[in-house]
Amino acid sequence: MERTYIMLKPDAVKRKVIGNIISRIESKGYSITSMKMFNLDEAILKDHYSHLIDKPFFPDLVAFMTSGPVIGMIVEGDDVVVGMRNLMGPTKWVEAMPGTIRGDFANSTTENLIHGSDSVENANIEIKRFFG
Repeated sequence: MERTYIMLKPDAVKRKVIGNIISRIESKGYSITSMKMFNLDEAILKDHYSHLIDKPFFPDLVAFMTSGPVIGMIVEGDDVVVGMRNLMGPTKWVEAMPGTIRGDFANSTTENLIHGSDSVENANIEIKRFFG
């Protein structure tokens, strides 16, 4: 059974669409085996988004991700990393097809509701980072 890390971002919490998103994950047949709500700080974001630190939008990303609580989840299932990436839709919300989480709910590329690990290796790193 494969595991991935999924994070519902502050906009998902503020807009009260977390129930819709969780329902879609479960309806797809995946199991949420751990879930917690917490607040992020700049230190963990620099680690998590280390590949983006030099980008001009990084300060805005930090401001957004620290603007409210997030929900971290460990999700399990067959081919769950790829399956969740498909369920989420592309990062750029305008490219996300209807039926995906971002296609149906997102209205910004920065505030795009959800993060999901992009590989099994990164899933293991992110699960350790956020769940110990």
